[in-house]
Amino acid sequence: MMLKRAKKVLDIEARAIQELKRNIDDNFLRAVDLIAGCEGRVIVSGMGKTGIIGHKIAATLSSTGTPSIWMHSAEAVHGDLGQVTQKDVLIIISTSGETEETKRLLPLMRKIGSKIIAMTGNPRSTLAKYSDITLNVSVKKEGCPLGLAPMASTTVTLAMGDALAACLIDRKGFKKEDFAFYHPGGSLGRQLLLKVEDIMRKGNTFSKVRENMIVKDVLLSITKTRCGSACVVDKKGQLMGIFTDGDLRRHLKGGTDLLSQKVKDVMTRKPSTVSKDKLAMEAFRILKDKRIDELPVVDGKGQLVGLLDVQDLLKVGLV
Repeated sequence: MMLKRAKKVLDIEARAIQELKRNIDDNFLRAVDLIAGCEGRVIVSGMGKTGIIGHKIAATLSSTGTPSIWMHSAEAVHGDLGQVTQKDVLIIISTSGETEETKRLLPLMRKIGSKIIAMTGNPRSTLAKYSDITLNVSVKKEGCPLGLAPMASTTVTLAMGDALAACLIDRKGFKKEDFAFYHPGGSLGRQLLLKVEDIMRKGNTFSKVRENMIVKDVLLSITKTRCGSACVVDKKGQLMGIFTDGDLRRHLKGGTDLLSQKVKDVMTRKPSTVSKDKLAMEAFRILKDKRIDELPVVDGKGQLVGLLDVQDLLKVGLV
């Protein structure tokens, strides 16, 4: 019985969203144009459950390049109206379009001079009549068994808000890098902002040796810097190769006096490298694809400038 009820609710809401597509018309395009040209902020307002949806719409708009705030309709007439200016665009959400607090708000907004976009299930309501643009979010049936609690109506309202935000992303040419700028504290921000040079080992924090150094001294250098490898360079600082734990194990099997050999004879030549200005996530993909743990970092001329270890990526939470 419960599973049947759950599936029925999902069917009702899925149909409601499909039916919402019929309401994407010239009014929707006008709403996108109005918001895109807004010189102030988008202020989203509503009451009750639709108000909570409005809060999410405002947050989505803000995080995708459209400055937006949430304003409770009841609080607006008790002082919060001071946030609204003539340059702002107001999105008012009300399923009935006749909510008392919303109706009290409308003439005040008209007096301020801000443009109004209505999201309502009643295109003939007071809210719709006062608005510059009306977006129809009506539904034929709610998912609630009692037909009282807003379910399908809040779902389609949220979907309409997402559709607006997505179109504004395209309209404004908003990019991943822009999104990361507004999310610097999250993992997504780190993926899109953090560069190799921000986390690579520099100076004396990694092992950098000359090609004629014997393996014994190379191992001491690796131990001193607590790295898993040594980058081998010529006298001009040009990267010649890398000596890793894997190279050590492979040559030990040969039965020769490995410790007294020159590192240039046992190192890996032409190792995988990464540019210092690449994103750290790109470096991680190289490490993963090549199944290696260390990656020499070079500049545009092939000069060694650092080393990136998989442990460095772990420390900043990219792995």
